[in-house]
Amino acid sequence: LRLEPNDADAKQTKLFLLLQTEQYDSALTLIDLGGDGQHPFEKAYSLYRLHSEEEAKTVLQEVKQEKGDADRATIHLEAQMNYREGAYDQAVELYNQLLETADPQSEEYSDILTNLQASQHHLDFITTGFLTSLDSLPSSTTGTIESTPPPTQSSSSQEAIKAAAAAATSSSSSPRKDDPQPEPKKPRKSRIPPGVIPGVTPPPDPERWLKKSERSTFGPGGGRRRKGQQGGGGATQGSSAGDLPSAQMQAPASTSSGGGAKKGKKKK
Repeated sequence: LRLEPNDADAKQTKLFLLLQTEQYDSALTLIDLGGDGQHPFEKAYSLYRLHSEEEAKTVLQEVKQEKGDADRATIHLEAQMNYREGAYDQAVELYNQLLETADPQSEEYSDILTNLQASQHHLDFITTGFLTSLDSLPSSTTGTIESTPPPTQSSSSQEAIKAAAAAATSSSSSPRKDDPQPEPKKPRKSRIPPGVIPGVTPPPDPERWLKKSERSTFGPGGGRRRKGQQGGGGATQGSSAGDLPSAQMQAPASTSSGGGAKKGKKKK
């Protein structure tokens, strides 16, 4: 159809596949696409399967005028529509007509016989079957059913039903003030590393990712210092002697290795 949209054989084949796979909406689109009024029976069948009985009846009448009343496919579809609508007497008549002209050895014959039995069963219940069911009930129950009038709705109950329906419509269209509002989402807690106390623990050095030579605390003259220029042991890494306070630049008092006691006079 892409190469030749007007190819009748290709259209007929695609329509058959759509009906076999129960894609009735697509089948109707394909039928209406050409706009030539072809395939009216397929259109009526698709409408019937989509529960559009009124439109299906209209199209089916056009098919009967074109093909006549003896077309078997048309009779099948009309009998199914009558069965669905509860016209079991007409369905029985049409199925009997099909059964008389069908081959007893064919699959069509068994399908017609099954549909005929179902239609006849419903028709028998409507005409006489319900009387048999009523006769099987106790006499007290039967008398109560026959003497009890059908229930009627009072005017007040009808007005109450209308008022409830109007209130339900208005409530569904406009939100109520007392309706519970959705709770706002709580802000997500920040992920704080263990051992860190906000406001107490000093923040990390923002220049910790830079090289030592690129940090603002790096003094002139290079990063390495001579031993004589080193300050106290408490100097931070990368700091120079010029950056230390004067108290730390003073040389500490000489101590002995014995714990810092002053040297005494040598005993004789």
